[in-house]
Amino acid sequence: MKFTADLSRAHQLDAQDELASFRDRFVLSDPDLIYLDGNSLGRLPKATVRHLGEAIEHQWGERLIRGWNEGWFQKPHELGAKIAQLIGAQPDEVVVGDTTSINLFKLVVAALRAYPGRKKIVSDELNFPSDLYVFQGVIDLLAAGHELELIPSRDTISIQREDVEATLGEDTALLALTHVAFKSAFMYDMEHITKLAHQAGGLALWDLSHSVGAVPLKLNAWDVDLAVGCTYKYLNGGPGSPAFLYVRRELQEQLMQPIWGWFATKAPFDFNLDFTPAEGMSRFQISTPQVLSMLGLEPALDILLEAGMDRLREKSVRQTEYLIFLAREWLLPLGFSLGSPLDSAQRGSHVSLRHPEGYRISRAMIESPPLDRDVATQAGPDRPGTPAVIPDFRTPDNIRLGIAPLYTSFTDIHRALGRMREIVTEGIYREYSKKRLEVT
Repeated sequence: MKFTADLSRAHQLDAQDELASFRDRFVLSDPDLIYLDGNSLGRLPKATVRHLGEAIEHQWGERLIRGWNEGWFQKPHELGAKIAQLIGAQPDEVVVGDTTSINLFKLVVAALRAYPGRKKIVSDELNFPSDLYVFQGVIDLLAAGHELELIPSRDTISIQREDVEATLGEDTALLALTHVAFKSAFMYDMEHITKLAHQAGGLALWDLSHSVGAVPLKLNAWDVDLAVGCTYKYLNGGPGSPAFLYVRRELQEQLMQPIWGWFATKAPFDFNLDFTPAEGMSRFQISTPQVLSMLGLEPALDILLEAGMDRLREKSVRQTEYLIFLAREWLLPLGFSLGSPLDSAQRGSHVSLRHPEGYRISRAMIESPPLDRDVATQAGPDRPGTPAVIPDFRTPDNIRLGIAPLYTSFTDIHRALGRMREIVTEGIYREYSKKRLEVT
């Protein structure tokens, strides 16, 4: 696809976008706010406002405890079945609940106990630190001689296949990787890497947090054993919305997670004093699910299923390519460098741009004041006002720009990168402190 740096080209691309109407399904309260958080919190679907209102007023307010027999009890499995459609799994292989870290802990312990003769967890240097902390904590808790080995990155952006293969061996119990790296957006060939784990005799566990809802996944076809993921990024479930976990059907009766809560038992309302594990995915639950948070997730899943993952991915690739084109035209000459793979087959749905002053540039994008009101009121499609742009920053120098194809427009991307160029050329970022805020 041919790109130009003219704003009119962005408008043309938006006019040709068959998914453009989905943008209206989300709350966009400020037309001069461009949201490119990449992606730690998706936008609020309008339907969620109504859905949660009904849940609070009717289901909780009127039905009270009766709500558990009117849908609440089965909601973790019903939502799991919807997520299963997004990740290429069977409806009975996914359950929603708890957090990503808790689900990761459950599956790592279950996997290591299933392979008592193997003592190594393999991950990589690009993995999200929280995942690595969980692995370290499990090793400390089990005190059984396990070790964690991290595959190095040659360029701080990607991991080479041959380095994965060289790290795996007969002592590997578990290969545990994030499908799309949180900083660089590097994306593994999940099918191939899973085969490498199986050839070494171990299990493969994938963190899908930066790929679910943005990248088509085929967990069954790729023979994936285990997976976890959050729902507040591309799944638009809201801040702190519950996570999910996947266990391949053939493994469900072989594995047992270590937190034996009452929702993991076979007959929770028999209140037996001895634990008997439930069948299927119920054994991977712990206790009472977060009902309101789960209900808040449901409308966004329906929107994603309606849009279709193949169409979303096609648009995501076009938009990340467009962003990279503009970055090369405008930003690389100003000291920026690209922190994401150029090959779209190895790139998720965000792009990292690196700069020594990345933190202050990011602060300026969010906080620098717009044009004065007299100028702003004259803004229009061909003369837009100065936008506030919300990216996020990842140490040491990554400005992470997330593309959510459901609501990100090409015009958004054009205006955002134009604003970045302005902030650097005019030195606006120098007005901001290098001292980090608590959340970046």
